[in-house]
This record gives sequence, structure tokens and C-alpha cells, in this order.
Amino acid sequence: MELTIINGPNLNLLGKREPEIYGGQGFETYLETLKEQFPDCTFSYLQSNIEGELIDALHKFGFFGDGIILNAGAYTHTSIGIGDAIKAIETPVIEVHISNTFAREDFRHTSYITPNAKGLILGFGLDVYRLAVESFLKK
Repeated sequence: MELTIINGPNLNLLGKREPEIYGGQGFETYLETLKEQFPDCTFSYLQSNIEGELIDALHKFGFFGDGIILNAGAYTHTSIGIGDAIKAIETPVIEVHISNTFAREDFRHTSYITPNAKGLILGFGLDVYRLAVESFLKK
């Protein structure tokens, strides 16, 4: 199974940024754990703080592979462009968030991604990525 993980702004700071919300582990370390847990999966990974690069990645990976796991970070709540990109591609997208966005500030309760995604997983820390992988494997 070929899966792509796309992380948005500030997720390069996992393990350093607000560990009380996002935990103390960096994503690259966690990605190695995912690869060990799912040896039959091939993972592509991209992180960017730039909205257009996230859209370009969706376009690049959106017509092959078995799925995309997307944590668009704060762009979730602001980017109509990312939502439109998901609508335009064929590869299914699962939206993930490390924190429970509905337990946070009101502006985090709106997602331009969810209406176009296969599903949404949030609030389970980095485990949201594992849960998304398992969802794709259960096809």
C-alpha cells in the first residue's frame, strides 16, 4: 500500500512546540515507528509551512497511490484552496489533527478540508496517523 503523509505549518516543530498540546516527540521519529508497524506500506512524506506547496503536493500525489493522510495545521481553518485541491484529486484523503480541535478556540471548529475528505481523525495525539493508516488498510 502506498500512502502519502502531508503535514502543514508548524508541524516541523513537533516535540518542541507546545508539548502539552502536541506531545514531546518529533514527527520524523514517529514516522520511523509507523514504518516499523506497517512494513507492507510505502510512505511518502512532506512537511511545508507554505500553503501553495501543500496544494502542489496534493496535486502531485492525488492521482496515484492508495491514500493521503493530511494534517494541514492552521490552514485547515483558512484555506479554501486546500479544500478545493482535495475535491479535484482522485486519491482519498483522511484529515488528521493531533489535538481535539473542537476542544480549542472557536476558529478551530471550522474545516475547509472535512467536507472533501474521506474521514476525520482527531484528538489522539500522534496516534491519529496510525489510525488513518489502519483505516486505509481496512478498505
